[in-house]
Amino acid sequence: MSVTLTDQDKLTLRTAAWGAISLMAAAGAAGSPHKAATHGSIALTSATGLAGHVLTKAPKGVKYGKTVAELADQVLPALKQAMNLLKQQAPAEADNFRRTVIVAIEAAAQTHKGRPSPTMADMIRKITEALDAA
Repeated sequence: MSVTLTDQDKLTLRTAAWGAISLMAAAGAAGSPHKAATHGSIALTSATGLAGHVLTKAPKGVKYGKTVAELADQVLPALKQAMNLLKQQAPAEADNFRRTVIVAIEAAAQTHKGRPSPTMADMIRKITEALDAA
C-alpha cells in the first residue's frame, strides 16, 4: 500500500466510519442498539485494503456529544471529509471506504427483522448522502 495517511487522516476515517455505526445504533434505540453496534462493528473490522487497516480500531478520545444531533454534527461532515481525503490520495480506496461504510450501516440495520425501521432508513439515507456529497 503506497498511501501514507497522517494520524489526523486516520482519525478522520475512524470518526466517520465508527461514528456512522454510532448513528445507526442511536437510530435503532427502540429496537436493539447494542446489536446494531455489534453488527456494524463486525463489518468495519472485516474490511480489507487501506480502510481495513485503518478501521481495525475505533477512534480514541473522540467525544461525540450527548445527543444524536451532536453526534450527527460531527460524523456527517467527517464522512464527507474522509471521502474527499481518499479521493485525493487514493481514489480506489475512496470506493472501498464507501462500500465498507455502506455494508456496515446495512449490517447494523439488519438487526431489525425485515426492513429497517423508518428511523434507521432515514439515518441510512443521511449517511449515504454525506458519503456521496464529496
